Amino acid sequence: MINKNKKLALHWQVIIGLVLGLIYAWFAIANDWNKFTLDYINPFGNIFISLLKMIAVPLVLFSIISGIISLKDITQLGRMGLKTLGLYLLTTLFAVSLGLVYVNLLKPGENQSIEIRTEKRIEYEIWLDENPQVERVDEISFLSDTTLNAKIADVRSRLEGEEMNEWVKDKVKKREGEKSKGPLSALEDVFSDNIFRSLTDSKMLQIIFFGILFGAVLSMISKDKAKPVMDLVDGLNEVFVKMVMVIMKAMPFFVFALMAGQIVKAAGSDTDKFIELITFYLWYGSVVVLGLLTMAFIVYPFLVKMLTGLGYKKFLSGVKDAQLTAFSTSSSVATLPVTMACLRDNLKISKSTTSFVLPIGATVNMDGTSLYQGIAVVALAQFHMVDLSIAQQLIIVGTATIASIGAAAIPSAGLILMMVVLESVGLNPLWIAIIFPIDRILDMCRTVVNVTGDASVAAIVDSTEQKNNKVSDNDLEKSNS
Repeated sequence: MINKNKKLALHWQVIIGLVLGLIYAWFAIANDWNKFTLDYINPFGNIFISLLKMIAVPLVLFSIISGIISLKDITQLGRMGLKTLGLYLLTTLFAVSLGLVYVNLLKPGENQSIEIRTEKRIEYEIWLDENPQVERVDEISFLSDTTLNAKIADVRSRLEGEEMNEWVKDKVKKREGEKSKGPLSALEDVFSDNIFRSLTDSKMLQIIFFGILFGAVLSMISKDKAKPVMDLVDGLNEVFVKMVMVIMKAMPFFVFALMAGQIVKAAGSDTDKFIELITFYLWYGSVVVLGLLTMAFIVYPFLVKMLTGLGYKKFLSGVKDAQLTAFSTSSSVATLPVTMACLRDNLKISKSTTSFVLPIGATVNMDGTSLYQGIAVVALAQFHMVDLSIAQQLIIVGTATIASIGAAAIPSAGLILMMVVLESVGLNPLWIAIIFPIDRILDMCRTVVNVTGDASVAAIVDSTEQKNNKVSDNDLEKSNS
């Protein structure tokens, strides 16, 4: 007999919400329902992200403390920390390298008309003339070609009439703020002078450090004094996890509102513009998505299979709810509660591992963002007829990897970090404005990769810790006998 009370699985409900959001957005754009959508539907999507972020901050704190006090031996902390950071660094290096392989093979920036690319090259050379401190990437000079005088004059005239929009101004201002910081500013940002301010401002690196320090010291004091605090931390941790489960029940509706609102906001009321954006960025977006799909559904499951024995299908099935949440929220931190629940409930990853590894990953692991930056920088160079050498592309690998480590302390991290990478190879940092129209969709995709990477590293670290614990237990039994 068929069970009529059986509910549709959450991930299918979320997928339906995503699809309905896309369909509604199209009708809203076609029928000029923009104001209604932005006033009465989009706010529910914003509420969803706000709720998850509200829970994520205290959950990170109490999860890390709870995870550390649940360790059998405090010496595990240093071992787990080194393995976690080492794996995150290696996967980030691989991700940006993979992105560069794809962008060099498929050359998405060269699939435009020669006329458009010539104009872009002229824009780049004008920018170089205005910024003599920037080292030239090549010796090509379109500005000295007399046959292009008319086009050069047109481009100069257009550039003089253009004003930097507010979005770009905001990113430039934030980038200038980063330039004024010293070389060890990322290290300084880890330490807080007021933990309550850090909690209020969602300074995740500072919260993580405080949680590690608090948990480690709590493990060192006498059990009779520590137990009430440990019980309180465990209880609070369980409360916040349960709050996430309650919110997830309404997730399909929230996802519908989020998708509909964001698409209407990006496309405006012009259906032609909506189609034009998709068509114009098809090649570039396809290469980015191809790289992200390779990482999320081939590289990570392969690593997990090789290093833990966990099957491909079981791993991806276990993290699918976290991937869908990451796609809809575009935030690793907002997705953190769901990622924790997926790993504990579906993959049976230990509480001590998930509570320690995942919050760190949500803050410092930027595999998807690093891959995206590698592709975007080279594609933009191709679009402007700039041929980057192998040495310059290696600089991109190093810069994107190092910059990603401190990304959590930078607002609008992905695009501001891209300005850093563009500058590192002598390209115009304002080119980020070119790729902005589809950044929202790609941001959703790269967050899926970031979250899947966090889950993969947690599974690998947990597997190695279990082996270490078994070895320790066997040694203890031998010594007792």
